[in-house]
Amino acid sequence: MRIIFTRALCAVRPRRPITTTTITLPSLIQTSQRILTQPYTTTNVKSNHPQNKNKTNNKMSGHGFSNADTGNKPADPYKQANLDTDVPLDQKIRDLSGFMTSNKFSMMTTRDSKTGYLLSRCMALAATESGGIDLLFHTNTESGKTDDLKSDEHINISFLNSTTGDWASVSGTASIVTDRDLVRKHYSPQLKAWLGDLGDGVHDGGPEDPRIAVIRVKMVTAHYAISTKNIVGKVADVAQGAITGKPASVNKLREISEQEVRSWRSSH
Repeated sequence: MRIIFTRALCAVRPRRPITTTTITLPSLIQTSQRILTQPYTTTNVKSNHPQNKNKTNNKMSGHGFSNADTGNKPADPYKQANLDTDVPLDQKIRDLSGFMTSNKFSMMTTRDSKTGYLLSRCMALAATESGGIDLLFHTNTESGKTDDLKSDEHINISFLNSTTGDWASVSGTASIVTDRDLVRKHYSPQLKAWLGDLGDGVHDGGPEDPRIAVIRVKMVTAHYAISTKNIVGKVADVAQGAITGKPASVNKLREISEQEVRSWRSSH
């Protein structure tokens, strides 16, 4: 089979003959395949910017964001100076749980079921489970956050002590529990101030009000920082760092991995 491409050269005088170019179908297919299957990599498009020459990414993952090349020096010296890894798991859990329960108020972040945007609201911690890693919160079943969690169970709970600067971030999954025994166990009369009494004998803000449920957050990972110095020591260390360039060592930065959470949950 042949494909004929014809090009007519139009001129009044002198009249030239029509020229033709013949291309066989197999050769056309082979050419197209070479073009379509040629790998497209970053080496095909090179930047001449001087910062891109011999640039290396000193992050552990080569696929994250980086805007600097610090060579063999730590690009995040604060984290290196404060990271606390030589801690038994039970102490990490105990310190985190104690910090969360003592602060009580947190920010609960979900994904809005209508827009997909992240949405946070202040929530009071009602109780903990599984040795302190799982968190319970009261909720009105008719509020927007229950719609969010039905659409996407992933959740983040964060705590902050504005006086000391201590903080915690818990990532996990959430479920909405309407079991009356669990609701009664953690019920507080203060909930009536938030739900109100609708005067119908059912929706009265009491422990049997079907609008009251519990959001159970099961931890997957956690990151937190607790203070190692009082406010005077912190100010002095930060001031010294501002003058000398030495990173301030003021917190114990700790991480609890998925594997550690699974290990803890299996025994609690």
